[in-house]
Amino acid sequence: MRGFVRIGAAVPKLRVADVSYNIEQIIELAKEADEKDVAMVVFPELCITGYTCADLFFQKRLSDDVEKGLVRLAEETRDMDTLVIVGASIMWSDDLYNCAVVIHRGRVMGIQPKIFLPNYNEFYEKRWFSSGKNFINKVEYIDINKEKVPFGGGIYTSKELGYKMGIEICEDLWAPIPPSSQRALQGANIIVNLSASNEVIGKNEYRCSLISGQSSRCIAAYVYSSAGVHESTTDLVFGGYAGIYENGKMLAENDRFGRENELIITDIDVDVLISDRVVNKTFADSKELLKSEEINIIEIEHKKDYAINKDNLLRYYSITPFVPSQNSDVDKRCKEIFSIQVAGLAKRLEHTGCKKVVLGLSGGSDSTLALLVCKQAFEILKMDSKGILAITMPGFGTSKRTHKNALKLADEIGITLKEIDIKHACLKHFEDIGHDASLRDVTYENVQARERTQILMDIANKENALVIGTGDLSELALGWCTYNADHMSMYAVNCSIPKTLVKYLIKWYAISIGAKAVLFDILDTPISPELLPPDEQGKINQQTETILGPYEVHDFYLYYFVRFKMTEEKMLMLASIAFDGIYNKDELEQWLKIFIERFFKNQFKRSCMPDGPKVGSICLSPRGDWRMPSDATIRRFEY
Repeated sequence: MRGFVRIGAAVPKLRVADVSYNIEQIIELAKEADEKDVAMVVFPELCITGYTCADLFFQKRLSDDVEKGLVRLAEETRDMDTLVIVGASIMWSDDLYNCAVVIHRGRVMGIQPKIFLPNYNEFYEKRWFSSGKNFINKVEYIDINKEKVPFGGGIYTSKELGYKMGIEICEDLWAPIPPSSQRALQGANIIVNLSASNEVIGKNEYRCSLISGQSSRCIAAYVYSSAGVHESTTDLVFGGYAGIYENGKMLAENDRFGRENELIITDIDVDVLISDRVVNKTFADSKELLKSEEINIIEIEHKKDYAINKDNLLRYYSITPFVPSQNSDVDKRCKEIFSIQVAGLAKRLEHTGCKKVVLGLSGGSDSTLALLVCKQAFEILKMDSKGILAITMPGFGTSKRTHKNALKLADEIGITLKEIDIKHACLKHFEDIGHDASLRDVTYENVQARERTQILMDIANKENALVIGTGDLSELALGWCTYNADHMSMYAVNCSIPKTLVKYLIKWYAISIGAKAVLFDILDTPISPELLPPDEQGKINQQTETILGPYEVHDFYLYYFVRFKMTEEKMLMLASIAFDGIYNKDELEQWLKIFIERFFKNQFKRSCMPDGPKVGSICLSPRGDWRMPSDATIRRFEY
């Protein structure tokens, strides 16, 4: 299953106070969930009776119907492996409670009462129900269908599927300290919320932010199901919102105000949640704030084979995880990223007192982004852009296209450009070290890279300037940089920007700020270090992605390997899903092996990388997020 658990949130049709009808709808949705291999399905608050029964909750007839309904629901789901969580009013010890009832394979496994009862504005729950605050961790036992059932707080856990599930009910989420916070610290990695949240203007947006925020704080999945439009509309309207979130990210949700039975389904990655909790020591330290009471653990034994693989996984994986998935977010996100880069450089310039920067301008995307960052930093510091010294250094592999674009870009944005041809110096160096210039090997290539860096460093000394690094996060991950050449600078503005994001940032700049024609031509140019001579037509002969594989694939692996510590097998499965129809499995496996091998072998380059701003969730700085021995063993993997 690779750590995945299939989860559902259901919103059934109902008739207020008609338990028999409501049970029929719940059974129908439970069967659908079981047929679709859903391990756990959550229904709304008080769905067996309807939330809006008001004083009818006091009627003994309704209480008797609820118990009969639960018995029938248990019996009808006896042959289902899906864990069913429904909302019901439960009488115990002369008090009425608003409860979540957990049913599995014909048995009521547990009952948990609602803690916080809203009794303000349109809500009057304390008129009917008692709070379960005395049962947050305490458990008593109640007779249901001649069986003793735990009544109170608990965690439902499955060894087969790896989940630990905690429950809260509607208003519990809106409390300053939701019960789910405690459940998460007690081990729950999935929180379910049975809710009856009515609709007023703007409430859904706030409700979703609460769910997302609590999911993120708890580093947990959060499954939310709320009462639908068939509740009484005497004074309120209910929209039937259902949503499933994972660590703050919405994975699935329905359209509110539906009039038929609804079931949303997605796959939660429990392994990812556990990985984040292991890394987050604030989460671990928070456990010490818990009271000493032991939580009741209820074991759920799943017998169905929930094999989840490439062909049946029910969630979306973007081929560009570093890039905003919604077009509406691109402008806002790109502006924020660019501003972080600019702010980092501006601070360094202020601190050093430097009025000039030096960078190599190749006509490629990385040096272009670095130049744009420099331009903006100089503008906000009100410094003369002529203090940006862009050095274009044609070598043996420089193409006419990139050379022309470097000149045009420098002219358009108004900075100082100097051209220094490095071919003669490199030939002299070949002679000095006894290298045959016709042998176009790694020495042939790296001599050019180091010659360029030497020029930049020496000009920086001469001009009292900072050398600005142009290399990006993808190159650092793969070690695709020459040690002590383009690998080195005095401040590296792109060090947290992966190759796929570099392009989006340049495109955003072109559309939002200017220099559109030349920037779009730069984006359309093949990625190349241009260290080998062009072909007979003068076009780029050395293309990086032909050698390494596509950067979009390597960035995908980088994201899931570093961010979520995934195994190679799982990364390959996710890549096969994301890139289905674009690349085949053999290609993806080949590039995965290249990624792993290069990532491990090139840690020594990252161990002495220059300063630069962290921008996103992944940073490979040895002073920040990533500490790894340079001689760690590469694990050979086969599928």
